[in-house]
Amino acid sequence: MTTAYPFEPDSRLIGVVPDGVYAPREDSQLLINVMDKTALALGSKVADLCTGSGVVAINAAIQGASTVTAFDICPKAVRCARANARMHDADVGVHLGSWARAAEFGPFDLVVCNPPYVPHDPDHQELPAEIGPARAWDAGSDGRLVLDPLCEAAPDLLADGGSLLVVQSEFADPRKTLESLSEAGLDADIVAWEWIPFGPVMHSRAQWLEDTGLLQPGRREEELLVIRADKP
Repeated sequence: MTTAYPFEPDSRLIGVVPDGVYAPREDSQLLINVMDKTALALGSKVADLCTGSGVVAINAAIQGASTVTAFDICPKAVRCARANARMHDADVGVHLGSWARAAEFGPFDLVVCNPPYVPHDPDHQELPAEIGPARAWDAGSDGRLVLDPLCEAAPDLLADGGSLLVVQSEFADPRKTLESLSEAGLDADIVAWEWIPFGPVMHSRAQWLEDTGLLQPGRREEELLVIRADKP
């Protein structure tokens, strides 16, 4: 079974996503919007980590990147991203692997990433397969299973003067991301944010988030943020 990207036709995000691959949602759109407004992709050597369907990588190519290389640890996502790049006639190379593999192709002028960042309830119920794979969002009890090593690896992936754009939820401690990137020698700041209603995943975690004190009782929306980090 495949599903279309859940965006309007003029968003340049139309494609197909098979079961087992994370379909782009508001976090992908927010990251793409920031990339577009900052013009960081234009003329740049770009890496897209945790590419999933390839939507951010494809938009980097559309926005005028000189080269775009995308990475994912899921073989099904790699195949999906390659197919969507062909559909859009986008010059995007897609490879199996994480930032360790990306380092073989670097350094990059721009690294973009929409990583898993949802805090993980160890006793949560499995969600329907059509929602997507749990590995696309589950990120440990604090939501930082991927964010922490990403922050550590970022300086080695970036060329001098290069930038990182990463999107995450308020529930994965954005302050720690800023601190970690600063400790790694990068100039980091929050450059965009957006409030969105809970989707199926967050609704399934709402009671646990309330029980752990991360969510105010009754609130069913979250703040997404894009953090930019520049290498001097």
